[in-house]
Amino acid sequence: MSVAFRQYPDPHNQGEFHAGGSLRVVPAREERRAGAAPQQIYVPPGWPTEVLPPGAPDWETSAITWLMDQCPADYRAYPVLRRHPVVLARFAAEFVEGQIRSSRQALATARPSLGEYVEHAVLDQAAEAIQSEGARLVRVRRAVMLVEEALRGRIFLRKM
Repeated sequence: MSVAFRQYPDPHNQGEFHAGGSLRVVPAREERRAGAAPQQIYVPPGWPTEVLPPGAPDWETSAITWLMDQCPADYRAYPVLRRHPVVLARFAAEFVEGQIRSSRQALATARPSLGEYVEHAVLDQAAEAIQSEGARLVRVRRAVMLVEEALRGRIFLRKM
């Protein structure tokens, strides 16, 4: 039995919602159709390009390296995070979520707290920068969630 990733939420509520999509269990008989050619490794939209597909040789090493890049640099000092990538993925997800909350808070308070100290044009540029960073962080959050699911053993299958 494996789990298939659906890019969009399941309108019939037959699967578990996850990372912007839904998952459904694929029965073993459906997975092993007689005469079916072996499937190529599939990664869903949003999978980080720096991480090899799950199941590829050294994919976990590439996942660890990428996840470390999403965390504070000091996390590299803790060998336990390299030895247990699923723990690293969970910590990375929490860290990225915190960054998203912080960037939204910064955007909400920038004008009232800085309005009398910098020009209006500077505030506009700063708001644009933090909005761009917020959008990037949302993409990173999805990628971290996908990597975490793969580290937990999820198998992503292309929906035909």
